[in-house]
Amino acid sequence: MTLPGWHLHLDVWLFFATLAATYVIACRRHRDRTGQVTPRDRRVLFFSGLGLLWLASDWPMHDLSEKYLYAAHMVQHMVFTLVAAPLLVSGIPAWMWRGLLAPAPIRRVFGFVVKPVVALVVFNGVLLFTHWPAVVEASVGSEIVHFSLHVLVVSSAVVMWWPVVSPLPEMPPLPPPGQMLYLFLQSLVPTIPASFLTFGHHPLYEIYATFPRIWGISALTDQLVAGLIMKLAGGLILWGVIAAVFFRWGNREQREGWDPLQWQGVDAEIRTELNR
Repeated sequence: MTLPGWHLHLDVWLFFATLAATYVIACRRHRDRTGQVTPRDRRVLFFSGLGLLWLASDWPMHDLSEKYLYAAHMVQHMVFTLVAAPLLVSGIPAWMWRGLLAPAPIRRVFGFVVKPVVALVVFNGVLLFTHWPAVVEASVGSEIVHFSLHVLVVSSAVVMWWPVVSPLPEMPPLPPPGQMLYLFLQSLVPTIPASFLTFGHHPLYEIYATFPRIWGISALTDQLVAGLIMKLAGGLILWGVIAAVFFRWGNREQREGWDPLQWQGVDAEIRTELNR
């Protein structure tokens, strides 16, 4: 069996076109008001993240994840949380973040949830919730539930990545050692649901077992592939970022010189930031 031919998901196109237009208009108004042009690298990061969100939400990924394969659903979530989200956070300039967080209640709540320990709990709590069988089946059966869960997943990913790529000086990212420890901890929790998917002897999500089989992939094989994607692809992305942070940190230290006095408070700084 093959996928149905291409068809337009009008709601997806309208949603992402609205987000893109809002970003462009906001940047132009900021330029007209202040004379400051949003840096090109910020714009590239934002539209790269938005483009990836769109690709993962439109045909064929949308159809595959809702009507055929749980593995496609997993790819969607990996793109949303581990690739698109950090690009979006980095691509929104500081002045725009300040505008979004201007209402005091929103700023206080956001400032709390992006604390490293809280961010880990929030993101992984959402991860476990959205992989609960009853929630997965509800999302497949309702477009509104499916969209709401995607918003929740992306929002939790923004929170999770904030301690690593925050563009706001007043809510700064962790220092490099803290970022590496933080991402290492983040790489651990997804192994739990991934293990249930990989080593399960029965379909965990019964609704996916009722879907038409595509390309000869059985329900258990589909579940196995989804678990491997979650464990291996997710781990590779996080460890890739850890490596990038490490080498960037090393290059900076090499340029600026190493001062032993700077290292006396590193352990205390990491502990303070992780509990900030």
